[in-house]
Amino acid sequence: MNRITCLSMSAFFLLSCLGASAKPAPTRSFYEIKIYHIKNKVQEDRLDQFLKDAYLPALRRAGIKSAGVFKPVDYDTSNFGKKVYVFLPLSSADQGYRLESALANDAAYKTAGKSFLETTYDAPAFERMETILLRAFPDMPTFQIPALTSPKSNRVYELRSYEGPTENLYRNKVKMFNEGGEVKLFNRLHFNAVFYGEVLYGSKQPNLMYMTSFENKADRDKHWDAFKDAPEWKKLSALPEYQHNVSHIDMMFLFPTDYSDI
Repeated sequence: MNRITCLSMSAFFLLSCLGASAKPAPTRSFYEIKIYHIKNKVQEDRLDQFLKDAYLPALRRAGIKSAGVFKPVDYDTSNFGKKVYVFLPLSSADQGYRLESALANDAAYKTAGKSFLETTYDAPAFERMETILLRAFPDMPTFQIPALTSPKSNRVYELRSYEGPTENLYRNKVKMFNEGGEVKLFNRLHFNAVFYGEVLYGSKQPNLMYMTSFENKADRDKHWDAFKDAPEWKKLSALPEYQHNVSHIDMMFLFPTDYSDI
């Protein structure tokens, strides 16, 4: 065997070993957020019963083991126009489409959810429903159940939506979270993030959404004070390349229902 052949074989085996040791990038999850608009206590109670006794058990039978149900922290049943948020982690976008078929063929789901599913036109179970589909950020490719110990009614789950003024500037903000190190800073400061995601379908685009969680309101404020004072944030937010990449921010302060998995 000549020297050139030996060198070629050595290079081949080296590349093979490197390829075998390289880890593929984690698969990025998809998330679906359903937002139910309700107007009174009757609708709230009917929706709670449906989600707790019919929908979440059916999700588990369909392979979605954990789902979150959240209401505004300042929820007051005397006020109309409130919303209920349902968070579904999906292994693929296709799982969301398959879910509808699974529910349509789930007899237990249809029985348990009958009073909700078969309401009449003049007594609807909710006013409107929105659906948002997201794809997880590379720096947090799957959702996490936060490590919180306070009673669920005291917890604060902060759902944020960042709209970009243009598609390019929106992508710049996504880059700021990932390559820029914003997600890493949230992790260092123990923000107990549930997810970060790019909105693929929804009424507001281009935008990203993410959810962090805290033991209570005071804990939330303490974390954000630490974030604003962090050297990493001061340096990152001052970089010229990341200026003017958010045109509007919505912040929703939520708490999990007693039957929420997350």
